[in-house]
Amino acid sequence: MGYVYNTGPELEFFLFRRDGNGLPRPKPHDHAGYFDVSTDLAHNVRRQMVEALHAFGIEVEAAHHEVAPGQHEIDFHYSPALQAADNAVTFRIVLKAIAQRNGLFASFMPKPVAGINGSGMHTHQSFMRVDTGENAFYDGDDEYGLSELAKQFIAGQLAHAKGMAAVIAPLVNSYKRLVPGYEAPVYISWARVNRSALIRVPQITSGRSEATRLELRCPDPSCNPYLAFAVMLHTGLDGVRRRLAPPEPSEEDLYELDEVGRSSLETLPGSLGEALEELKQDLLVQEALGSHVYHRYLLAKTQEWDEYCLSISQWELDRYLPIY
Repeated sequence: MGYVYNTGPELEFFLFRRDGNGLPRPKPHDHAGYFDVSTDLAHNVRRQMVEALHAFGIEVEAAHHEVAPGQHEIDFHYSPALQAADNAVTFRIVLKAIAQRNGLFASFMPKPVAGINGSGMHTHQSFMRVDTGENAFYDGDDEYGLSELAKQFIAGQLAHAKGMAAVIAPLVNSYKRLVPGYEAPVYISWARVNRSALIRVPQITSGRSEATRLELRCPDPSCNPYLAFAVMLHTGLDGVRRRLAPPEPSEEDLYELDEVGRSSLETLPGSLGEALEELKQDLLVQEALGSHVYHRYLLAKTQEWDEYCLSISQWELDRYLPIY
């Protein structure tokens, strides 16, 4: 029996103003909030973006203002992973072009502004049976509506979450998004309605079993979607091959747990440097990338991390120069 691996990314991004020379500034275009209408200044810009995406054959399912000022989200319909990766690359190019046409700058940087939410690329995943077209992740007799295959897939991704972090959250800046308090996952866990979990299982509506899916919440929109989907698929399938069982779901707000509760949960790497060390230990993720890509990727990202560690930030100058 064959399966098709479908992915449906939700891409978040910021719209920033430009300075007098046309260069982008990290100043949000508006001060609106989640699904705001009255102060959402980019409604017309998003509409232009959606129309342009439709012209490229990309079916948009939702477009709205996100939680942070100047932050937006556009979701497109799921498709086989390779097509979804093509769509994600086209998406980023199109949005930047439309923003520029409107005198703005569209940024897919994970955490461009401190103190507010960063941007993610929450990725919905499902398996479709080739022979019947049915969703292989669905089981109506299960409490969560999930088949054994789906649970094994969850277990595989959780087991390799640290190892694939450097691929799905690939920048130094990515790990300034993956911190408590800003709707981004930190703890390696899964749940149904808990948005602080790494993998969320959206509730299944009665009569819509084909919509059963797993939402991986740690990828961000700066990642290479081809590499990201490859490692996501391989790690999930490793759980299927080894018939892994996921841990008990964590439905409580993980950021509100006491020290004892948190001690039972592992966390994602706290920096790109830590993520690269985890990648070096995960042979399966290396296999998913292929030997050539893995070694080149590791070299490039290690150089990026080393340059960051040697740089002097404005924070350091502001903090230490007047004192020492």
